[in-house]
Amino acid sequence: MQVIFSIFAVLMILSGVSQIGAQSGRNGGKTDGKTNQRQDPPKPSPTPIPTPPLEKAPPDDGEVIKVNTQLVSIPVRVMDKKGRFFGGLDKGNFKVLEDGVEQDIALFSNEHEPFTVALVLDMSYSTTFKIAEIQSAAISFISQLRPEDKVLVISFDEEVHVLCEATNDRKEIYRAIKRTKIATGTSLYEAVGLVMNDRVRRIEGRKAIILFTDGVDTTSRRENDRSNLSDAMELDALIYPIRYDTYADVQRMKNKSVILTQPPNGTGPTIGGISLPVPVATGGASSAGTTEEDYRRAEEYLNNLALRTGGRIYLASSIGGLGDAFAKIASELREFYSLGYYPKDDRIVGKATSIRVYVDQPGLVVRTREGYIVPKKTKISTH
Repeated sequence: MQVIFSIFAVLMILSGVSQIGAQSGRNGGKTDGKTNQRQDPPKPSPTPIPTPPLEKAPPDDGEVIKVNTQLVSIPVRVMDKKGRFFGGLDKGNFKVLEDGVEQDIALFSNEHEPFTVALVLDMSYSTTFKIAEIQSAAISFISQLRPEDKVLVISFDEEVHVLCEATNDRKEIYRAIKRTKIATGTSLYEAVGLVMNDRVRRIEGRKAIILFTDGVDTTSRRENDRSNLSDAMELDALIYPIRYDTYADVQRMKNKSVILTQPPNGTGPTIGGISLPVPVATGGASSAGTTEEDYRRAEEYLNNLALRTGGRIYLASSIGGLGDAFAKIASELREFYSLGYYPKDDRIVGKATSIRVYVDQPGLVVRTREGYIVPKKTKISTH
């Protein structure tokens, strides 16, 4: 009898172990130190309605301005009936309307206030101008500015080179101009985008961009003509393109090698420290920037940059024409007023506004930009 009881006890133990193992298998082998109990499978939860993620607030770095308090600054040129600049006006002579609503002029600079000029030079290969001619014309332009005017110098080929930040130190500016080098590639759109957004937009006061180029881009990757023109509508600076035509030269060079008198980026074979000419193959599979459509688009792009900012485009087909263009721009920069106002109505980001400027004296013609687009954020100079 005792033996039968022992056998029964062993069978009961084995049965309990089997049940525990089965429960462990149903629970994925997980234990929590408590008695395992049978649980019904969980009911499926309803699929939650997705909600858009909250946008992170920009860091408070003291530079972001709320849209409804953003200062709008516009350059204004006033001329008589003969097209001559009319100086000597003050804030009380002007009236500014935005979308038909008169605005209170908060800031005013007359023609005697200094300018900051961004000199942007296209250094891609061209037989129209030699590097020495470009440098000489640029230095002559700088010498026509007033001593207190500041200049920053930027050149571009496939890369964009900031050669000099804004300064009125003429020696530093001249050294920067002389450091320009002919090279391959043309990242025009990236150069213009950098100048507008990373340099000029941060500068206070009267400012202008002088852009020397044929207008054709071949190597930009992060910017394009549409983004440049959109940014130009947000810019409170004049843009003066000086355009030269390289179409005929490009057609001649398409399937040939061109001898550069200066090696790209200043590198190449030398004898006794003197750089030797370097052949550059311009033919090949890529024909970017060589078609009639490319040049038509380039001309339209430069025209729109000037139109949208209140500047003016100049054409230069010779070194004499280049010098004349620089001289006229230097003279015109001394003939601008700058008006600033805080819009009375809240601004809508990305919305285009209409601007009209009037003077209280008869017989005068006012030239300024016709509109403005509210940028997503605006930075001011911390200098």
